[in-house]
Amino acid sequence: MVQKRWIRHTALTAVLVLPVITAGCGLFSQQTSKSIDPPPSQVETTENNDPTGQAPVDGQAGGSSLTVYLQDRNGYLAPISIPIAYGAEEMPGQKALELMVDGGTYASTLPEDFRALIPQGTQILSYNYDKERQIAQVDFSEPFISYNAADERDIIESITWTLTAMSGIKGVELSVQGEPLTEMPVAGFPINGELTRAIGINIELADGVAITNSSPVTLYFSADTMNDEQYYVPITRLISRSDSPALAAMDELIAGPQNTKALNSVILPDVEVASIEEKDGIVVVDLEDATYETGVQLPAELMQAVVLSLTETTGEAEVQIRINGESNLVDTNNNDYSKPVGRPHHVNALKS
Repeated sequence: MVQKRWIRHTALTAVLVLPVITAGCGLFSQQTSKSIDPPPSQVETTENNDPTGQAPVDGQAGGSSLTVYLQDRNGYLAPISIPIAYGAEEMPGQKALELMVDGGTYASTLPEDFRALIPQGTQILSYNYDKERQIAQVDFSEPFISYNAADERDIIESITWTLTAMSGIKGVELSVQGEPLTEMPVAGFPINGELTRAIGINIELADGVAITNSSPVTLYFSADTMNDEQYYVPITRLISRSDSPALAAMDELIAGPQNTKALNSVILPDVEVASIEEKDGIVVVDLEDATYETGVQLPAELMQAVVLSLTETTGEAEVQIRINGESNLVDTNNNDYSKPVGRPHHVNALKS
């Protein structure tokens, strides 16, 4: 007999329920029937063991796609994989920035429902990669300073997260017409040296938490385009300080998104974390779910969201997922999770 479970999906005050489509599926929601760039079936490694790596170090061999952070129709930044060829002589970081110019040369390659945030008319006057410091140095033309104040933080986050998604890049330094930026020119966002992922992305404050006594975890929830394509959205949630960021991240992932009108949960709230530990670059998490049936394929979206969230929050390279103590797990794309897996090289390959 097929067991059906139900979860809240899109309403804040009203309860909207959707049936789950497979047996023994207490871990996930209906959105898991869709497939998005799952992790490889083998253990993934990235250059320099950088779990955020999604592209070669600048100055190395070319490729056929780049991941850039764009703003969706709900105002969230999301990593989007853009198919674009670049040669070995080109700097992938500079190419990515060119993709992110509003109304720029590559505007037609961006998917619907997303917009680039670097101000229209901006040119990348110079781009350098400091290998020793692992810093990308970017000099923009004057149009870069012309933008709405409401977009300022998103502009900074989109540039920083795009470039630091490339293995070997840990920070970004910005200048305009050769003058280093110590703060953003419109709303005054402070820039103290290089920008790193420590600035967060799509920041939100957990209920009842004081900013002065908080710590961040970055979680990956899902959203849908107007054409019903599913994609991941990273959320940096400020929560009460915890001795275990990994456990805190899983607890918040299970708690689900705060904005349920725009974001979807990937795991049900009655799932519990039996144990979680970090060892030798691997996060090992054991989830408990009374309804899980051995051998049932697990949704690729659930598995990938856990991997993305835990590697992002902890900085570890790989994640080993167990359910009720079992590690012989396979997802709905037939990917094997019996061994630890790392982050996918590219996330959210949407249609343009």
